[in-house]
Amino acid sequence: MLAPKRQKHRKQFRGVWRRIATKGHELNFGSYGLRTMEPGWIKDRQIEACRVVLARATRKSGKFWIRIFPDKPYTKKPPEVTMGAGKGDVSHFVASVVPGRIMFEVDGIPEADARKVLAVVSSKLSVTTKFVKEE
Repeated sequence: MLAPKRQKHRKQFRGVWRRIATKGHELNFGSYGLRTMEPGWIKDRQIEACRVVLARATRKSGKFWIRIFPDKPYTKKPPEVTMGAGKGDVSHFVASVVPGRIMFEVDGIPEADARKVLAVVSSKLSVTTKFVKEE
């Protein structure tokens, strides 16, 4: 799973989403991409599942880029634990995305194939997405 090598602080606040993407909102590497339409957290396991699908689709010809990284620790308390006694342990890591953020990019495959692959990738994510292509 993807996780930061080292962090300054072990636990973080949840935070709020108040904006649309101003960074990472344009295609930089590939011809086709997947853009988020709503804010949310993408788990490290979801990113790994998407990576497997993209690797299979672009094995013969093509290339893909993952533009998000799970650097936010997500904490969870064990079941049947009473309130109090501090914050829970880090359960997994998430990538925080806002509307307009490009998450994945693909190049070197036909548009029809890219649409199919990115539709499968989209089904593995917890946010609604949109297929985008280079103008």
